[in-house]
Amino acid sequence: MNKIKILLIIGFCFAFSGMSGQSKIVAERYFNEFAYVKSAQLYGDIVKKGDSSQVTLQRLADSYYNNADVTEAQFWYALLFDKYKVQLDSEYYYKYGLTLNALGEKELAKEMFSQYALLEKDDVRAKQVLLGLVEDENNITYNNITNLDINTSYSDFNGFVKDSSLFVFSTQPFSGKSKKIYKWNRQPFLNVYKGNIGEDTQLSELDYLKGDVNTKYHEATLVISKDGKTMFFTRDNYHGKKLRKAKDKTTNLKLYRADLEDGEWVNERELPFNSDEYSVGHPTLSLDEKELYFVSDMPGAIGGTDLFKVILDIDKNQYGIPKNLGSEINTEGMEMFPFISEDNTLYFSSNGRFGFGLLDIYKTGLNNKEENKVYNLGESINSNMDDFAFTLKDENSGYFSSNRTTGKGDDDVYSFGSTSPCLQSVVGVVTDSLSNSILPEATVKLIDASGKVLKEVLSDVGGNYTFAKVACDSEYTIIGSKLDYVSDQETVVTNSERGKVNQADLVLKALIVGNEIVINPIFFDFDKYIVRDDAEYELEKIVTVMNNHSDMIIKIESHTDSRGSKSYNRSLSDKRAKFTQYYLYTRGIAKARIESAIGYGEDQLLNNCDDANTNNCTEEEHQRNRRSKFIIVSGGTNVKAVDPSVAPLHKVDKKPGKN
Repeated sequence: MNKIKILLIIGFCFAFSGMSGQSKIVAERYFNEFAYVKSAQLYGDIVKKGDSSQVTLQRLADSYYNNADVTEAQFWYALLFDKYKVQLDSEYYYKYGLTLNALGEKELAKEMFSQYALLEKDDVRAKQVLLGLVEDENNITYNNITNLDINTSYSDFNGFVKDSSLFVFSTQPFSGKSKKIYKWNRQPFLNVYKGNIGEDTQLSELDYLKGDVNTKYHEATLVISKDGKTMFFTRDNYHGKKLRKAKDKTTNLKLYRADLEDGEWVNERELPFNSDEYSVGHPTLSLDEKELYFVSDMPGAIGGTDLFKVILDIDKNQYGIPKNLGSEINTEGMEMFPFISEDNTLYFSSNGRFGFGLLDIYKTGLNNKEENKVYNLGESINSNMDDFAFTLKDENSGYFSSNRTTGKGDDDVYSFGSTSPCLQSVVGVVTDSLSNSILPEATVKLIDASGKVLKEVLSDVGGNYTFAKVACDSEYTIIGSKLDYVSDQETVVTNSERGKVNQADLVLKALIVGNEIVINPIFFDFDKYIVRDDAEYELEKIVTVMNNHSDMIIKIESHTDSRGSKSYNRSLSDKRAKFTQYYLYTRGIAKARIESAIGYGEDQLLNNCDDANTNNCTEEEHQRNRRSKFIIVSGGTNVKAVDPSVAPLHKVDKKPGKN
């Protein structure tokens, strides 16, 4: 990430040990002064002369990394890891991972992030990257992304939209103004410009902002009150024509306020919570203009830079105490460039989450705590480089900035349009198959064609469930489940009709009816007592019910058809009962919980297929008599809180031991 963006919110640098040799001293000085273009050149020359020590390679790689040259950074980090992997601090795993991710080497990037997570177990970033979290539930596709004509070979990035104008911050030299060079990137300092927005989202020629806001040092990132009379903006710590420095000799950023008088921005003055020792910048106002959001590395920050807010009274120029937005939003990386839209959504950029590149654009709702989940805006707008300064012109269009490789210069301003996706909904009612009564608190899952569970809800008191947003032209599976019920599922195939409501009712079959666990018949092949594969599936339902009710005791009854002698059939059915009992033992059911397992032969036929009618019955009719029953002797009130879904199939040894 280049220093222009970092300096707008932070004034710190990495501290390293000293190096011997005159050239190293000079390179070190440039590095510590954030002159990374120059330090990269010098450290590169040192390496060419044969010095590939750990510190030299670290400095060289970091010079490129800090200036957002991920290709060169990745090359030198790779060499650094090849030679000194064991000696490296954990932070290098994270930085190397970011560069790999930016270049599309996802698997190797995950290896670096995973190692970082092992070394830094308490780091929020470690947990996020280890899980591979790239939340992309924005439900908006950003399209017509256009590089604006006003972009130059310098650094140009956008800020605030006011009426029909876009404020732009640029290092391009303006005629008649200072061309003082900033050492970090060898470009002039940033100034504020203003361009009129045309119908095609392009800007007219940029005008240098009138008034006293611009100086010979950095000014950027601003917000203007709704009445157009007050501006909050970011500036270097510049006062009385003198650039002030912190104790560590760095120049931090401060927030200023200015007033509009006769078409010019004047009367600029500092906000009271600024400090020479930390940076404050990137202002944006809440919808009611009673809170000012900003970025800072002030004490209390979680990471490199965090998002904060402070209560304010614009008219009285009064401010409260800054408050950190918390770990739900801030990470141990850098959060910056906040913007609040008309629907009270906070947009910002961060490199502390596992996204698509370096800085990615994210959003989170501000209306209530339930909306505090942070979402990545997705790959339609985020690239493998820095993407930042997101702002909306209206509901369906806006601007952002990026240093993606297809741009004209360092940072460029892009416009975009957005389209809401084609969405439908799925609704249904969950009922009991036997009584047709509604089933509240049934778990209903929405599963996509790849098998991924997208959402999970509970049916309400009326047995109703709703999935409000499902994509058009897609296939979904809806699965309903409830404790002591057999799951049911429906397939929903959506078409291209926007807003269509798809009905998918679910009917669950109770597993406990009266004093019996009722499952589909446990079928056995003729003259066999080995449990078939289809029978194993049914027996898993018995296992689930007994696991749900730890006090339940059952007895097993097994029956045969009428073919064969009565004594043989009684012996065969008893073997089937015993084998069924054994199967349940192998699945963890304690022996004491099965009171008995008895075979009754052909004594309790379910149809007229007795000895007299054996030859008149079909195989299916005979098979119906070959069955098992599971009768509840006691218990069933002690319910264990478990997932009601049927357990996966479990294969067992086909030869039971002693019971």
